[in-house]
Amino acid sequence: MPHMIVTRYRTATVDGVSMFYREAGPADAPVVLLLHSFPTSSHMFRNLIPALADRFRVIAPDYPGFGQSAMPDHAQFAYTFGHYMDLVDGLLQQLGAKRYAMYVMDYGAPVGFRLALKHPERVSALIVQNGNAYDEGLKAFWDPIKAYWADGSVAHRNALGFLVAPETTKFQYTDGVGDLSRIAPDNWVQDQALLDRPGNAEIQLDLFYDYRTNVPLYPEIQAYFRAHRPPTLIVWGANDKIFPADGAHPYKRDLPDAELHLLDTGEDHYRPPSGGPSGPWAGDYPVPGRKPADRAGIRPSSPRCVAAYRAHSCDRR
Repeated sequence: MPHMIVTRYRTATVDGVSMFYREAGPADAPVVLLLHSFPTSSHMFRNLIPALADRFRVIAPDYPGFGQSAMPDHAQFAYTFGHYMDLVDGLLQQLGAKRYAMYVMDYGAPVGFRLALKHPERVSALIVQNGNAYDEGLKAFWDPIKAYWADGSVAHRNALGFLVAPETTKFQYTDGVGDLSRIAPDNWVQDQALLDRPGNAEIQLDLFYDYRTNVPLYPEIQAYFRAHRPPTLIVWGANDKIFPADGAHPYKRDLPDAELHLLDTGEDHYRPPSGGPSGPWAGDYPVPGRKPADRAGIRPSSPRCVAAYRAHSCDRR
């Protein structure tokens, strides 16, 4: 009888804050840290976790204000990417995770890259899914957010209310996707229910404003890439309007050995256009230090990081 993968749903108190996380896989296996995007939570990885947990210890936290983690009043809690990094770092220390590959998407990128700057020796590999680290990746979608960054005004803050509206939440799942029948509407319905909690919109507006603090870190993050050269797999939805593919290509400047795959979809749903694995997606992508699978399209020298077809065929939520 095949071994059943069990995902555990746990909470830990980190710096006085209740942090929810999903965990699966052998306790002594290489760690893969999954860092979620806006406006979702570790729920986005629900299908990916069991696909990886036969060979990895998988840890997927919810940031405060998201998912099942605590949601302190924004007037009494700093909703910043730096604070999120510190809390994730504290959680990993509690769990004894001293080295890990990081899967970062959207908001997961500034959290994860800040963590890499703090502990570069702990990062064994990177998997980047529409996660920005370059000025080229912030295009027209960001103009109203940049206007808020410029003056911090109430008017510009209020103008961003559309970003937590149901239409926008659904848009993040459906825009740029060819076959909408493959996307369960439960995804955006669940996300919106959490966004609609009293006080959550203010939390999200705080985070939109704090995103400005990530941009000055881009040169430092890029220097980290060049200095440490973590094995990197980049999988990017070519039709994404929020984090367009303009932000994907520059990674190759600083990580020339990275593998970059642009897929004909939007930000959120990475599946082969044909509906099945083929070409470079056929086979397993091991973490560094493991012998790559000897299959078509898998080169022995390839620096691929995790089970690639499994990774890119996960549901975002």
